[in-house]
Amino acid sequence: MELHEQTVLITGASRGVGEELVRAFASEGANVIINYYKSREKAQSLAKELGDKVIALQADIRNKQEVIQVVEAAKQYFETPVTTVVNNALIDFEFNPNTQKNAFELSWADYNKQFEGTIQGSLNSIQACLNDMKEMGFGRIVNIGTNLFQNPVVAYHEYTTAKAALLGLTRNMAKELGTYGITVNMMSGGLLKQTDASKVTTEEVFQIIEASTPLQRVTTPRELADVALFFASPWGRAITGQNLVVDGGLVMD
Repeated sequence: MELHEQTVLITGASRGVGEELVRAFASEGANVIINYYKSREKAQSLAKELGDKVIALQADIRNKQEVIQVVEAAKQYFETPVTTVVNNALIDFEFNPNTQKNAFELSWADYNKQFEGTIQGSLNSIQACLNDMKEMGFGRIVNIGTNLFQNPVVAYHEYTTAKAALLGLTRNMAKELGTYGITVNMMSGGLLKQTDASKVTTEEVFQIIEASTPLQRVTTPRELADVALFFASPWGRAITGQNLVVDGGLVMD
């Protein structure tokens, strides 16, 4: 299915990487659902800017019923089911090396918050769209990971552990859903320059990344968003269960 024929649900889409994902898919003519949790004004402003093929809908991705309501509302608005899900939402986390809890301070609650946002949230959004995808014989699921669980420049324990688990979810879903024409992949940037979550990252950390990266620069949110277009497009039709690292060559996997 061509990108302009698709209806794309992007979670956590009002700012940062999410905003770039919205702009990327909208530029290709897709219907786009901006899912947001708290950032109503930013989400609605972005939808208004991009036109009638973009709609902003609120839901806490940890709440399955709210996600289902978003999917149903979008189906009514666009008069077509969701074909593509991009699991991007990040729950209450900043990439701040100065405030990150160390191994002596961490609690299970810290981990659980990230597991709920990353794993439970992704599961909810996938399941909300799964019956329609199965009926269509087509679906694209793109999960947003990180290269930090392969190369922890900073030990963001709970965040990177949840993203490592997301790779497990990605590959198990890919194994089971392939028979229905549904692909499931993950794309992993590093610390991106710059998002709301990384605005507190120190310049020293970015300099370390630049010096260690073959391309000698930090990846941007738009460069990551371009890879989502690839996975959702006909060019990515034979790829599933993969984790594509998009970080200028810092991690070579």
